[in-house]
Amino acid sequence: MTEKSTAVGYKRDRILTRREVEGLIAEGNKIVIYEGRVLRVDSWLPRHPGGEIVVFHMVGRDATDEINAYHAEETKIQIRKYQIGKIRGIWKNFIPPIQGGDFRKLDEAEIDEAVILSDQSAGSSGESGTSEDEEELGNSSALSRSIKSTAVISVLRKADEGNITKDRHVATIVSPVAKELPANQNMMAEYERNLLEEDLEKYPSLDYETQLYISRRYRQLEQRCIREGLFQCTYLNYGKECVRYFLFGCLTYLFLRWHWYMVSAFWLGCLWHQLVFTVHDAGHLAITHNFFLDNFIGAFIADYIGGLSVGWWKRNHNVHHIVTNDPVHDPDIQHLPFFAVSTRLFGSVFSTYYQRILAYDAFAKVLIRVQNWTYYPILCFGRFNLYRLSWEYLLKGLGPRRGQAAWIRWFEIGGQIFFWWWFGYKLVYQTLPSNGVRFAYVMVSHIVTMPVHVQITLSHFAMSTADLGVTESFPQKMLRTTMDVDCPTWLDFFHGGLQFQAIHHLFPRMPRHNFRAAQKAVIEFCDDVGIQYCIYGFVDGNKEVIGRLADIAKQASIMADCTNHLAHEVAVTGKLDM
Repeated sequence: MTEKSTAVGYKRDRILTRREVEGLIAEGNKIVIYEGRVLRVDSWLPRHPGGEIVVFHMVGRDATDEINAYHAEETKIQIRKYQIGKIRGIWKNFIPPIQGGDFRKLDEAEIDEAVILSDQSAGSSGESGTSEDEEELGNSSALSRSIKSTAVISVLRKADEGNITKDRHVATIVSPVAKELPANQNMMAEYERNLLEEDLEKYPSLDYETQLYISRRYRQLEQRCIREGLFQCTYLNYGKECVRYFLFGCLTYLFLRWHWYMVSAFWLGCLWHQLVFTVHDAGHLAITHNFFLDNFIGAFIADYIGGLSVGWWKRNHNVHHIVTNDPVHDPDIQHLPFFAVSTRLFGSVFSTYYQRILAYDAFAKVLIRVQNWTYYPILCFGRFNLYRLSWEYLLKGLGPRRGQAAWIRWFEIGGQIFFWWWFGYKLVYQTLPSNGVRFAYVMVSHIVTMPVHVQITLSHFAMSTADLGVTESFPQKMLRTTMDVDCPTWLDFFHGGLQFQAIHHLFPRMPRHNFRAAQKAVIEFCDDVGIQYCIYGFVDGNKEVIGRLADIAKQASIMADCTNHLAHEVAVTGKLDM
């Protein structure tokens, strides 16, 4: 195919059609819409502190609310440098490739038409892009050189030619694609369909006009919170937190010296339980709003004191925030073989996060049928699984390899070594007198952290897992899939802000000590747009979760009984009556 764009100047303000954007995505480009700008973010992926997968879920979509919610002002300015064009009017979202979206490449006739439009735009729009613009495009030259010619892609390649040697070491980033599920009878289709219909009746219409209104009101709500200073951290609150941490640390050491080993283990578990909340804040840059300082705080506490990777948590948690409660995409509800909160997991789904089949095997079929009984006992051992996930993340190098976040991996590895030296060797091995005491100390200190896992799952396990499609707005999805937990103000320290998960999902960068103050404004917003704000007491919330687990367990039993009946029928008659 002949190059069509030699006369076309690079235009960041060129209007791109939906069809052209589709063609770009079909060629492998990671295209995201932000405030009417078309961004090609391929060269940003190796630098993105939150990982690549969260970006894959925004490909082909208007990510304005998501980007504004999770990024500081300087980051929002920086990502505008990846602009390759603009859109006109309301953008109708594509289903991202990672979620199974199908995209068509531009054919030759469409390319010719696009070139004519580009020529006209070049003749009427003034000067070409600046050298800074070309430098940004040059960052992704390794990818663009491998792409076939289209009007827009050829322009990108032309801008790359002067920078062809700059980034030869940049590896091509290939996003995972959704795979077809294994064939199964899907006996729970009617059950899931009923849940979907309940959501469609309960929540506002999914038409673009309604959802755009909700987004506009959400942005006004955010501005109100900014005016009221709710995004500003009151460091006195963290001063109180540090006093509590110091007290728990002293009690751990004091009882250890007195040989009250199990009491010491209890206070160490309390310390870990409380520290998690500050790590959570730091991971969202909600303390100082400074990238380096908050990441340093989070990694120091999580790795050096707690033995957990904040990098792993950010990679996992950011995806959870974007595709909350989706059984196929959200790793926070993918707990087979131990738990299932949706019958969709009965089909051995392919997890786009873990990039493997979540097998609904014989072991899972047994455990899921009693999951409402095993929920609390299994959560007692949740911290051990986090150790495994942390080391897997760090050893495989799944975090950013380049950019301002690259240092975190090596800082974390040093923290992991330090943790297992002071806890595993100096405390457990050298200080404790016998293997029996060592085992008991480890188990007590880890089981005491169980309430954290209850608090995390409490806000989501009982909420909707339905997929309402790409037209659903960010705020509606967050409120539909997340509940808050009511508690007295004096008990806020115990929950550590996790009791206001719905508010946190709307404003992830808001310091947790301000959630209670923001609650009134969020309730008013929900009343205005007609979205239910779900809040339960701690006991009632647990009842909701156990009820959902019991319901799914019942469906698992029904499915098992039906499968056994059909197998028996085939064995006896040699045929299956449908």
